[in-house]
Amino acid sequence: MGGSTVLAPDQRAYPPPRVGRLRAAIAFAGPAFLVSVGYMDPGNWGTDLAAGSRYGYELLWVLVVANLAALFLQRLSAKLGIVTGKHLAQIIGERMGTGPRRAYATVALSAMLVTETAEFLGVVVALRLLLGLNLIAAVGLGATLVVGLLALGARRARPLERAIFVLLGTVAAAYLIELWLSPPPPGQVMRGLVPDLPAGSLPIALGILGAVVMPHNLFLHSGLVLDRRGDGSDPRGVLRRCTVESGVALNLALLVNAAILLMAATTFFGGGHNVASLGAAHATLTPLVGPAASLAFGLALLAAGLASCVTGGIATQYVIDGLVRTGHLRSPLVRRLIAMVPAAILLAAGTPEILALVWSQVVLALTLPAVIIPLMVLVNSRGVMGEHTIGRPVLAIGAGITVVLIGLNATAVLQVLGLT
Repeated sequence: MGGSTVLAPDQRAYPPPRVGRLRAAIAFAGPAFLVSVGYMDPGNWGTDLAAGSRYGYELLWVLVVANLAALFLQRLSAKLGIVTGKHLAQIIGERMGTGPRRAYATVALSAMLVTETAEFLGVVVALRLLLGLNLIAAVGLGATLVVGLLALGARRARPLERAIFVLLGTVAAAYLIELWLSPPPPGQVMRGLVPDLPAGSLPIALGILGAVVMPHNLFLHSGLVLDRRGDGSDPRGVLRRCTVESGVALNLALLVNAAILLMAATTFFGGGHNVASLGAAHATLTPLVGPAASLAFGLALLAAGLASCVTGGIATQYVIDGLVRTGHLRSPLVRRLIAMVPAAILLAAGTPEILALVWSQVVLALTLPAVIIPLMVLVNSRGVMGEHTIGRPVLAIGAGITVVLIGLNATAVLQVLGLT
């Protein structure tokens, strides 16, 4: 029950915080960068493309605010793992009776399924765009690639981390090319940082929040840091490293997300171009910007999809280890097959991918309070954290984020139901 069976622990000895700081930081790096994958997954692509193509630069500020909330919450998730030596789902599961634990597991695993479906959808679409494959062939090849990466992580953590670094580098390089080919006007970018919510944009803004502050990442970070904590005798030193790494990794993810939104705003907004699907965005880039842009788009989508499928699978395994005691879901292969089915059905039915991705992220935003509230309760518990409990200012910030999120959720649901 203690740790994930997906990602094999890395038993290397990490240098102490004050010895060879650069070498120590490089050796420590890994958990936050794997977490940052979730901030660049196909769900983010869908919301960023929708925001930029429909509202131009006006929702750029939502990305920045969501990233600040993510930094705050990911630090608390990492702190929980570093101090206790257990991951979030495990601690929640230990404190619940059978009935409440099963109910909570249903909510958590529903969020995990939505996440994995969106991520696998991105892989399949990318393979079809790049290789011209039919749906069945793309699903089969995508499944093979994802299962292969998961198998790599099951043998050893470090090679998987390196593979993820390569995929992240591909995404970042591709979007540097996109911005170079279609640079945004600086003045409009700066205006996009001023908070404003255009009419009808709340579902997309909420989708951005759900795509950035993702439930599975809060489970994931608390588990990934476990093999970095050493003997647990110096949690403050490890937490400092983790905080620095999170700042670097998540702000790089913010730049990638901003680049996707800026590309969509610069290329598609106001031009009457249909970007209801990832395929349409890919096809439209060639005549508007050039073939290099569409190729970079496809490669970046494939890299982001593969990387996020792997980290999403690891997060789901943590949830299952902590909350599900028996059943076929404990098999990563079975879960992967389950996640493939809805993605294949959506694509076979001709559902616009961006629409599906945006609403998948709205669903994730609706489930966020169910993860944030237990996290805040646990890090504020002296019985769990001992002397490392959070202070009142941190608790107040967390409570504020939760209240605002619930308010946005309620407003979005009322809008969808036509009650406002």
